[in-house]
Amino acid sequence: MVVTSREFLAKANLVEEVGHLRGVELYYLEDLRATFSLADKLWLMGFALWVPLRAVPRSNPEAPAVVLFTSGSEGKAKGVVLSHRALLANVGQILEILPLTPADKIFNCLPIFHSFGLTAGVLVPLFCGIKSFLYVSPLHYKVIPQLIHDKACTTLFATGTFLNHYARHSAPGDFGSLVYVVAGAEKLAAPVRDLWANKFGITILEGYGTTETAPVLVVNTPAACRQGSVGRLLPRIEARLKPVPGIGWGGELHVRGPNLMSGYYRYEAPGILEPPASAVGDAWYGTGDVVDLDADGYLSIVGRLRRFAKVAGEMVSLEMVEDIARAVSTEAMHAATCASDLQRGETIILFTTDSDLTREQLAAAAHGLGYPEIAVPRRIRVVDTLPLLGSGKVDYAKLNLLGTQA
Repeated sequence: MVVTSREFLAKANLVEEVGHLRGVELYYLEDLRATFSLADKLWLMGFALWVPLRAVPRSNPEAPAVVLFTSGSEGKAKGVVLSHRALLANVGQILEILPLTPADKIFNCLPIFHSFGLTAGVLVPLFCGIKSFLYVSPLHYKVIPQLIHDKACTTLFATGTFLNHYARHSAPGDFGSLVYVVAGAEKLAAPVRDLWANKFGITILEGYGTTETAPVLVVNTPAACRQGSVGRLLPRIEARLKPVPGIGWGGELHVRGPNLMSGYYRYEAPGILEPPASAVGDAWYGTGDVVDLDADGYLSIVGRLRRFAKVAGEMVSLEMVEDIARAVSTEAMHAATCASDLQRGETIILFTTDSDLTREQLAAAAHGLGYPEIAVPRRIRVVDTLPLLGSGKVDYAKLNLLGTQA
């Protein structure tokens, strides 16, 4: 059974694909509305709203609630099975540290097939009585600032890429009602953080999570915010850092907690649930991210484990390379990848939309930031635009393919 909408299928250009489905029963939202009788409405208003626990069958908290898919930015996407327990635990963890109340109004334009958009933008307001304004696409950069202003929204969840565009397509007064702006799903660039602070007087609260943890693991809050970090661990999450050969600081982050997934559905073994396990032990999840944890418990992202290049025997974070590019060219888009190099092991390639960017500029920026010269990319490729996934993240799988063709 699939519940969908004719309008959605048309906008997503999926009408032809749906026509090829066999053995699947389709229910269209446009048709379902007409099937609700007066008796159904009276049952809802007179009974279900007052005693909801008696209106629905008792469920198993460990039963699957949703299956979400990882971004696929670095390879084949995996199906992540999240139980009712995991989702509700993460909602509770978020509300313990972020002081949202029914007086707030959340603006959510993130896709709800993405864990950030689902948990923060839909489930948090649903379970604590907060009004939520759902918008169809995060890509309408000029429309969204005006809507936030018109609806007097107090809370905005978005990625750093989208926040950059919203700020550049808005007037200083558009975000006067916002109290909380929370960024996640990708690293927040310092120029974007500074732009919001200088133009709107708003401190972006950066957080970090994974689809496998429903998704939030750490987040800065108004009471505990350290710029450059992604915040402190949410309540009841355990973390361990496993050293990574060749990287002299931090370690790969492994976590466990009540918000952890039930397991994976993998492309290679459809329908078979693979429970979480990592090098630390069963019921642990290895995030694949190299992080550093300071004495006060603030976590900083060093880089994605798969997003390090081994150049002349040294491990170089490709996110560091992107930081260097953003320091030189704040308004353009940049993404780094690497390719095999017979002499140096691997060579770094920077894809950028800035046609004027030079290695000399990047070398000067690296020196100013205190980054090693080896982090300056050897090759620069100018592109009209970077390939993006539906969540707004850069599609590194496509970039890696382009890198091998460079």
